[in-house]
Amino acid sequence: MREFHSDGVATRAGDTLPPIRFGTDGWRARIAHDFTFASLERAAQAYATFLKHEHAEAFANRPSPNDTTNSSITDKQKQCVVVGYDRRFLSEEFARRTSEVLRGNDFNVLLFSEDVPTQLVSWAVRELGARGGICITASHNPPQFNGFKIKAPWGGSAAPETTAAIETLVDAEPVRRASSPSGTSPNTSTGELSACTESYRRAVAAYVDIERLRATPSRIVIDSMHGSGGHWLEGFLRGGNIKAETIRANRDPLFGGVNPEPIDLNLGALKNRVRETNALVGLATDGDADRLGAVNDAGETMTMHEVVPLILLHLARNRGMTGGVVRTFSQSVLTRRIAAAHNLPLYDTPIGFKYIAELMLREDILIGAEESGGIGVRGHIPERDGILNSLLLLEAIVTAGKSPTQMVKEMHTEFGEFYFGRIDLHQEVSHGQALVRRLAEHSPANIGGYEVADVLTTDGTKLLFADESWLLFRQSGTEPALRIYAEATSTHKMRELLEAGRKLAT
Repeated sequence: MREFHSDGVATRAGDTLPPIRFGTDGWRARIAHDFTFASLERAAQAYATFLKHEHAEAFANRPSPNDTTNSSITDKQKQCVVVGYDRRFLSEEFARRTSEVLRGNDFNVLLFSEDVPTQLVSWAVRELGARGGICITASHNPPQFNGFKIKAPWGGSAAPETTAAIETLVDAEPVRRASSPSGTSPNTSTGELSACTESYRRAVAAYVDIERLRATPSRIVIDSMHGSGGHWLEGFLRGGNIKAETIRANRDPLFGGVNPEPIDLNLGALKNRVRETNALVGLATDGDADRLGAVNDAGETMTMHEVVPLILLHLARNRGMTGGVVRTFSQSVLTRRIAAAHNLPLYDTPIGFKYIAELMLREDILIGAEESGGIGVRGHIPERDGILNSLLLLEAIVTAGKSPTQMVKEMHTEFGEFYFGRIDLHQEVSHGQALVRRLAEHSPANIGGYEVADVLTTDGTKLLFADESWLLFRQSGTEPALRIYAEATSTHKMRELLEAGRKLAT
């Protein structure tokens, strides 16, 4: 039965509701503070209103150069929305409530029956020719957060203009919700979603030389960080000589006491296990498994300023692939140099995978990458995929027949030495925004004893130096954190720049 709820709309003069704002990728907020069932209903209703009314045609008919949608898609499928969720606290219940609102707006809902990687939701949306999708996840954010990611028909994150339009529709209509009987899931279609899961597995296995990876007589360690990656990677590698061990594969909504972001601060368990087992490499996925992280054979965290250039080199040289290279504002100088050496067009974008996806829809893009571990590649959906990209990095290592430390040294010899670091300062959003604005308007002549050669403000404020080193200040779009990034020609200079940035910010 469809019910009309008023808990999502202010009913008295003076009532105030928490704002719903879409950041770098989706709406994220603290559970039980701003991320409540009532606020979730408001977001889901705004999305349903968007799909039903004036924005729907442009959203549903947007072209994709990689479109493989079957022309026999039914009207029922066109009114279908896929809903998935991660392993965070109450994610399955938030997904159920989202599904009820969509059903209350006359959409057919396909709700996954267990947590899944976010990219599988995107894959299912495109495979089924659905109107769109929702994934309940806060990705790599701290455990107290949850989130609402919108997936577009072409199999990727909704474009900025889409989320902006949906924001304007929050509270435009009363929440319509078709409640489900206790203990049931609304319109769960095990068969259709199971078929999508299997087609995704086949596509990932076909993208890499999976038999070669399985035959490799090496040991690797996989860290799912208690997120939706679970045993997915290990499952692809079973049945051969390779010895793959997964740690932190169980569900833990507190993520073992760290944020499920595969950066050095949070990968202590993986680094220790790689050293203990003399593994060739450690591979990590974030809370919803759409990003990757890596630990080299010495048990040291690899930055994305090493991983992305290595994958790019592998695709261009070993696989002979071509196409544009997309680099977000905090990505590496090495990515640019490697693209230039192989005559590949380079595109620079603000931070956020949605900007990469936009280019992947319009241009022939080989690879697009973020500093945070989100990578999209040609021939797959225009979406981050921590599972596929972990296998691609492993393929690059196996193909080279060298250790990750050797590969990085050789890359530095050929393209120059650059080293990356980042610190996050948890402070009020307004403070971080004010600092970024002040540095853009009145940038220092030198910092840390180094003369500033130029200033860029594509996304945050980036101070450039004569040797192509740089220091970037940016307020996070997903949490109250001021991020300070640096890339420099030596680890010593990189640390000096970061410390100088910290002093400026505090």
